[in-house]
Amino acid sequence: MITIIDYGLGNINAFVNVYTKLNIPVRVARTADEVLSAGKLILPGVGSFDYAMTLLNNSGLRSAVEKKVVEERTPVIGICVGMQMMAESSDEGVLPGLGWIKGKVRLFDESKISFKTKLPHMGWNNIIPVTNQGLLNGLDNDSRFYFLHSYYFECSDQANVLATTEYGIRYACAVKSENVYGVQFHPEKSHSNGVLLLENFSKL
Repeated sequence: MITIIDYGLGNINAFVNVYTKLNIPVRVARTADEVLSAGKLILPGVGSFDYAMTLLNNSGLRSAVEKKVVEERTPVIGICVGMQMMAESSDEGVLPGLGWIKGKVRLFDESKISFKTKLPHMGWNNIIPVTNQGLLNGLDNDSRFYFLHSYYFECSDQANVLATTEYGIRYACAVKSENVYGVQFHPEKSHSNGVLLLENFSKL
């Protein structure tokens, strides 16, 4: 069962629609018990780091989520800010992150961005997979996804990088550490490539 964590942020209905069309069981978790019975978890996110962390901390769901992810090793994928929350900290705020993947969230250096409109990084961009197995099975360097962000995940260990993209610099747009996955882009808004990635997640 794919379970989407509803802590007050994210394009929840879009994920539900994708999995419903794929005939993959999906539900939305708004209670700790619903989280604890999940087979796989999606941590969605939009907006700022501290706001997202505050909502999760106040939702009554965090302890159940951490039990599933840290103790039971349930597969989880963070989307956009949901991925950034998995880091240890962010330049965008002062609250600590979940710390599931070692690293920090950094603000793009606008001086390195050649486009007239520098931030946010918004629109379609290619990803460069490190591997085309697992979460990225069937995706290649021509695979485009939709991005909307001004901060990026800087992994402490490059072994945690699943894919990169370029916007001023080459940075990690997909990460992994054991059962924990994260993508900076929005698969739920990325048409066939996004559907394929979300289907791959259901098979992990």
